Amino acid sequence: MAGKVLSLLFITVFVLIFSIMPIVWVLFGGYDHWAPALFGVLAGFITIIGLSIFNVRSPKVFYGVPASIVLIGLAASIPGVYVHSKPVVQAGEVDLFEYMPFDGNRTASLDGPASFRITEDVPVIDGATALYPVYAAFVQAVYPEKEYFPYEGEVMSNRTGQAYESLISGEVDLIFALGPSEAQRERAEAAGRKLVLTPIGREAFVFFVNRDNPVDSLTQAQLRGIYAGELTNWREAGGKRAKIRAYQRPADSGSQTALEDFMGDVPIMDAPTERTADLMSGIIEDVSDYRNFGGAIGYTFRYYSEEMVGNHDIKLLAVDGVKPGVDTVRSGAYPLTRELYAITAGTGNPNVAPFIDWILTEEGQALVEKTGYVGIGE
Repeated sequence: MAGKVLSLLFITVFVLIFSIMPIVWVLFGGYDHWAPALFGVLAGFITIIGLSIFNVRSPKVFYGVPASIVLIGLAASIPGVYVHSKPVVQAGEVDLFEYMPFDGNRTASLDGPASFRITEDVPVIDGATALYPVYAAFVQAVYPEKEYFPYEGEVMSNRTGQAYESLISGEVDLIFALGPSEAQRERAEAAGRKLVLTPIGREAFVFFVNRDNPVDSLTQAQLRGIYAGELTNWREAGGKRAKIRAYQRPADSGSQTALEDFMGDVPIMDAPTERTADLMSGIIEDVSDYRNFGGAIGYTFRYYSEEMVGNHDIKLLAVDGVKPGVDTVRSGAYPLTRELYAITAGTGNPNVAPFIDWILTEEGQALVEKTGYVGIGE
């Protein structure tokens, strides 16, 4: 008996050693939803070997027990596989090289040379992904012509949260983003930095749903009810009977700060989370990516959604009966309009102030409009 137990232990260790690569691939390669199925197959395989070693003769036991283990693993994977079958709406779908200064094929440009030029001491810029097209256009108009890689160097886009961190730490001279969250303001104050916000344009903060959702418009009160966790079924908002999946963005992102401002004093319910894995942190709880379920709702900004991502499987909702668009932002009819800012926190670069002044001129505002946003003077 002892020999059979040792044989089974040896074979188990042998199987696990040769399974290390697929286990690591599943757990840390973004396929952790398949983990129950994988471990079910491994456990079933080891079980059938063990039954062979111990000379189990009953066909029901010999085949039934391993098969049951495998089936349980597969069944446990089904919910995760279903969730991951839904497409994710995320910033990774955007190719910023299309807007790269001097090299992008979608970068807005003036009809002639700019009246203001920077030839040396160029300000180091970071900013939100959604604003990269507009500040890349500013750079193309006034900076010296050369390669400005979108993710590092003098003109980059590391998203809102990282852009604020870089500004507060003094790594960059200027960022383009929406207004800061309360936490970002507090970090700036703790670092002895004063955030100076200069409005350069306006944009629509929008909510979006699956294209097949029959709901086309929600009131501000309904939207607050959804994100407070009080309105939980689409039937309560004039749609079909379906659970509302209200997704959120990570803290300090531009869209999450916009949601917090929109909600005001109304508490926001806990964000949907999922267990994700990485090699540094192991299994962690993270804010769920927006997945395009029939009952899902998320939020972003009009230009980013329609022009940069161009996802035709979602639709932007009207708010209080008004659809988001350039004309409704310009007229003020759309109620959820946000200002876009050039933001500094103290810099010794002598070109930052005149650069911002130029952005506010007719030329700078023309680039805001050509990019697809609404200028502040309109």
